[in-house]
Amino acid sequence: MPLQEITSAIARAEASAGRAPGSVRLIAVSKMQPLDRVRAVLDQGHRVFGENRVQEAAGKWPDLMAHHGAVELHLIGPLQTNKARQAVELFAAVQSLDRPKLARTLARLAQERGQCPDLFIQINTGEEPQKAGVAPAGADAFVAECRAMDLPVRGLMCIPPAGEEPSLHFALLAKIAARNGLAGLSMGMSDDFETAIAQGATHVRVGSAIFGARESG
Repeated sequence: MPLQEITSAIARAEASAGRAPGSVRLIAVSKMQPLDRVRAVLDQGHRVFGENRVQEAAGKWPDLMAHHGAVELHLIGPLQTNKARQAVELFAAVQSLDRPKLARTLARLAQERGQCPDLFIQINTGEEPQKAGVAPAGADAFVAECRAMDLPVRGLMCIPPAGEEPSLHFALLAKIAARNGLAGLSMGMSDDFETAIAQGATHVRVGSAIFGARESG
């Protein structure tokens, strides 16, 4: 089964990098996947999933969890501030914190609720204008700003530019995390998760390698 193949590949990559077994969490990216494919992965016992859109996740996961039990959902796509309240109620982690306005909104909601999802700051390591994320040069200041709001920043996330060597971006993300005392590194997808693990990834986001190609839409 594809899921078993991926978990085996992760275990091999951990061993090759001298990492402890189980030190890397597999996030199965279920965005835009047919429900039967998602159920098949749930039936194999996997319980950590990633979604890009709050509305899609809200329409899909409550019913799935009613039948399969609780899962750990990670929001890996951009979060609009007007969807923040719904997001913090649904997701265990938000990996796309990328701007002060969103940080302030999450801090306010955290005070109201008395709890907050784990947060990863998205770094635009390629400094691509069309892509979300904090520029590397502004990362340290934004981490400090979020910490001043008592936000639970657990790590950093990046999506390397298509066509570029991902290891350079993974190394940059790891360097920024290390100097800010952040343990979490969400990096690596279907085509490069083994490279990411070698560079210190703690979370890898794998979709098509598990589920097959996404449906368009």
